[in-house]
Amino acid sequence: MQKSVREVTDRKRINLCICGRGEKMKWNPWHGCHKLSEGCRHCYVYRMDSRHEKDASEVKKNISSFREPVSKNRKGEYKHPSGTTFYTCFTSDFFLEDADEWRKEAWSFMKERSDCRFFFITKRIDHFEKCIPEDWGNGYDNVMIAVTTENQKMADYRLPIYSKLPIKHKGIMCEPLLEGIDLTKYLTPEIEVVSVGGESGSEARICNYEWILDIRNQCIAANVSFDFHQTGAKLLKDGKIYCIPKAKQGVQAAKACIDFNSNK
Repeated sequence: MQKSVREVTDRKRINLCICGRGEKMKWNPWHGCHKLSEGCRHCYVYRMDSRHEKDASEVKKNISSFREPVSKNRKGEYKHPSGTTFYTCFTSDFFLEDADEWRKEAWSFMKERSDCRFFFITKRIDHFEKCIPEDWGNGYDNVMIAVTTENQKMADYRLPIYSKLPIKHKGIMCEPLLEGIDLTKYLTPEIEVVSVGGESGSEARICNYEWILDIRNQCIAANVSFDFHQTGAKLLKDGKIYCIPKAKQGVQAAKACIDFNSNK
């Protein structure tokens, strides 16, 4: 069934909340992480590294790509054009203590490339105030920091901290969604989008579609954009468990046509 123009447009608008227009680029200035909470149990980075007999708990600076946002060609021009969105630290956590010695320079790249957007997700929002640059103020206009809340326990721990922090662009990532979550009191006007997704991988825990719809309803009531990012590998819907290959998890989520654009 073909999607309506409005459904397609709404999904594009929601994606713009997260990544803006222009080129999309992964930027992992360092690699590796330490499992912190229940959402980390089946971490995809650990799975990926284990296939290559690497230890994902060893945090290392990515020398070859560390300066990627400010890299230039032979003409002295930036390799990545204005408007590029850098998906930052998706194989680590930007606020990881192991990266303290590298973070200041990474911030400087974001400031230098004020014509680009930087988006990263963290489970360590409680480290935020120890990690920001001196000139952070109320936040950089081109940086979006989202917080992971995989269950109610983490929502109730991380989001009260998050709500008080000076960040220009905020989002909540319920992924992997491990249970129903009540976000009602956290869906303030400063939250630009809530993105929801199930867990991937062969050991994935079941994601109940009813949990997804409930969060969507909370977002609609609060007029906060909602994005169903991916189904996960095991989706419970109408009493049946669907096993969905990784390549189709995002596609199936899009086919559900349940994204909501707040038009804020």
